[in-house]
Amino acid sequence: MKKAVLIPDSFKGTMSSECIIRIMKERILAYNPGCEIVGIPVADGGEGSVDAFLTALGGEKIRLKTHGPWNEMIDSFYGMLPDGTAVIEMAASAGLPQVGDRKDPSATTTYGVGELILDAARRGAKRLVIGLGGSATNDAGCGAAAACGVRFLDADGASFIPVGGTLDRIVQIDISGMDESVKALPITAMCDIDNPFYGPSGAAAVFGPQKGADEKMVASLDEKMKHLATVVSDGLGTELQEIPGSGAAGGMGGGMKAFFGAELKMGIDAVLEITGFEKLAEGADVIFTGEGKIDSQSLRGKVVIGVARKAKTMGIPVIAVVGDIGDGIEAAYDEGVAGIFSTNRVAVPYKEARLRAESDMRLTMDNLLRFMRTMSL
Repeated sequence: MKKAVLIPDSFKGTMSSECIIRIMKERILAYNPGCEIVGIPVADGGEGSVDAFLTALGGEKIRLKTHGPWNEMIDSFYGMLPDGTAVIEMAASAGLPQVGDRKDPSATTTYGVGELILDAARRGAKRLVIGLGGSATNDAGCGAAAACGVRFLDADGASFIPVGGTLDRIVQIDISGMDESVKALPITAMCDIDNPFYGPSGAAAVFGPQKGADEKMVASLDEKMKHLATVVSDGLGTELQEIPGSGAAGGMGGGMKAFFGAELKMGIDAVLEITGFEKLAEGADVIFTGEGKIDSQSLRGKVVIGVARKAKTMGIPVIAVVGDIGDGIEAAYDEGVAGIFSTNRVAVPYKEARLRAESDMRLTMDNLLRFMRTMSL
């Protein structure tokens, strides 16, 4: 083996992408001392996305104060890559960890996320990638838009900053005052779900409970999302309910499209594009990828499948090393995955398995590499 590319997702709750790459690299070099190793950390748009891109490509972490989900001033950050791409994870200013036990998606705001966008644009970012994950909000990105100059008007013509519980007060949206530097910025929103804006599979119904919404609040938030969708349709011409992923991050997927003109893209597809995966993988003998569990949901385009699809066009075999293997994953082989191997070496519950995750990953890689050496691969 002369060259190997390592591009695994994190195993949530056990190992980061960087940790997995370190273990894979260590074992590959033990069996193939001269092998060229290319490691590409992956994050899904939530916490850790900025660090993953900075680790893969270099750049600078920009630190600044923004408003948090409860409108208080907090320490936040984003990444600026060498090519001028700004990487933002919305969780840095509107994330669940920042609200602690004080969860209330009817009152929290994404205003601070807009401040991150505005700062990046004014610093001269050439494009922006924003990860839609880990949010504590349900304001459809209205707060972020307001921070960038969009005005939301009520029935009296007064401007206000909407939150999840006041979306139904919006009667008009004026985007003419959006900051010119933001307006000129190409934006990609990383989004790994295809939930609609509202309804039984929408933002409030599916994600509201984990943000603190009870059944009554979920119903209320959903109605207010419907109202906003109507206002956006009438005023801006964007049909939010028809956009796959518009319900991501409390409707921020839809808001990024409607207010900022963003492109919604699967996280792994954004990673492959931004890191220049095709160039990095040129001449590779094999690609190792993986995720915590591969199942039927993975086939919708998560990390393993996204990597395999791209590698298939390049004629490079892909080996997936995963924590667990679900049923109905046979189609993964048609997408370009050569083999799927589980690190779950002993039949123990997840609570116990997570404690031995790193050693199991190391032993599984050993097993694979011994076999590959025997087969002269």
